[in-house]
Amino acid sequence: MNFDYSPDLQEFISKVDKFINAEILPLQHSDDNNRFFDHRREPSRTLWDKGGLPNPEWEQLLGKARKLADDAGFYRFPLAKEYGGQEHPNTNLWMCALRLHMASHPVYGGGVSLANDLQNEHSVVGNFPDFLMLYHWGNQEQKSKYIPMRFEGKFRMTFGLTELYHGSDATHMDTKAEPCKLADGSDGFVINGNKRWQTGAHHATHMLVFARTAGKPGSPIGITAFIVPADTPGVNIQSYEYTLNMPTDHATILFKDVKVPASAILGPHDNGLAIAQTFTHENRIRQASSSCGAARFCIERSVKYARNRTVFGKPLSSNQAIQWPLVELSTQAEMLRLLILRTANEMDQIQQKYSKPDSPMPPWIAIEKQLGHKISMCNYYANRLCTQAADNAIQVHGGNGYSRHQPFEHIWRHFRRYRITEGSEEVQMRKVAAYLFGYKNTGLDEKSNVTDEAATGENVGAKSKL
Repeated sequence: MNFDYSPDLQEFISKVDKFINAEILPLQHSDDNNRFFDHRREPSRTLWDKGGLPNPEWEQLLGKARKLADDAGFYRFPLAKEYGGQEHPNTNLWMCALRLHMASHPVYGGGVSLANDLQNEHSVVGNFPDFLMLYHWGNQEQKSKYIPMRFEGKFRMTFGLTELYHGSDATHMDTKAEPCKLADGSDGFVINGNKRWQTGAHHATHMLVFARTAGKPGSPIGITAFIVPADTPGVNIQSYEYTLNMPTDHATILFKDVKVPASAILGPHDNGLAIAQTFTHENRIRQASSSCGAARFCIERSVKYARNRTVFGKPLSSNQAIQWPLVELSTQAEMLRLLILRTANEMDQIQQKYSKPDSPMPPWIAIEKQLGHKISMCNYYANRLCTQAADNAIQVHGGNGYSRHQPFEHIWRHFRRYRITEGSEEVQMRKVAAYLFGYKNTGLDEKSNVTDEAATGENVGAKSKL
């Protein structure tokens, strides 16, 4: 078994590095753009007098970087060729390798740079959960309308599963959609309820709203997904929630007699939770890669600092109290890196096998059946490891680490969220335990074609913002 990156993958990473150094970093260092990435980053990014929303200048800068990356052929890398992507047979492996590399890079790593600013889910190599939902579940009219708009920046969609009183227990959602007649006499639905933590709501053009259309609370059957224009009467953004790492664009939204046509349904009627499973595994393995990469960034910066810092007349690194925690973290990060890459490679193999026309099930269902527990291992442990590595880096750097002149406090505050939002640690550990102890051997309800994960809403924190 060869654990080395293939020559073509190494070449692609090298091209990404050259592009970042030639195009992205000069843009970051021009004018006063570094205010969004240095010690001034949180105040510069946040409109404190406007509800804590993101500064439009920051978001415009991220947009410029994405445009440069798109023009250079990197941004859409994981997409199908018909939409400008490379449709690489090893997309998951390559994406994980790229995320590991960019998050751990000594110059622009840590997730705090214009090349790869993870607070905003921004990267020069994009992730596209909203595209996947449209691509796999949209009808021809929806795909023809929304996908081109998506790449023109005219379609931005929130992901509406979590509610005020329901998170991981999504099948108990309060939001309901009932059949009705619209003003023109056509068939439609009226939606009432609420959603919380709706990322990107401040500039969303549409909202993907999951609502119960049939069945009893607790059943995965009877939930339908609707594409709701954000300006539809009855849609009310009640508040934006302040978070550990500001700015905020995570809204609480109320739906009062919101009427939509039947054509607003995305995917199967009464079986909409299956949509969430389309991108769960890709999101989680890529997030794990970013977390692992950021952990390595913290570890390597700490080692370098300890070797160069002199205390009591000798290098800080000569103290075992400094060495041993970094040894532990470095060992864990390397084992995790190998598990992530192997799991991603296995995902690609399953993807290729089950993407054939005569496949007995969609590839994301097959991945859940065979690799769901391994992906959960990668994700929950990587997110935890990153926060531990950031915390240790603060300690090693002392007062310098506690200051905002180093990125570690930002890394800790940002990556702490993923121990909740990409499926909480507890939910993911429960999935692994179910495999270990035999409570679950497939993760699939064959009758409904909905996985246990989708049924319990474990993906409630997935983000549709890029």
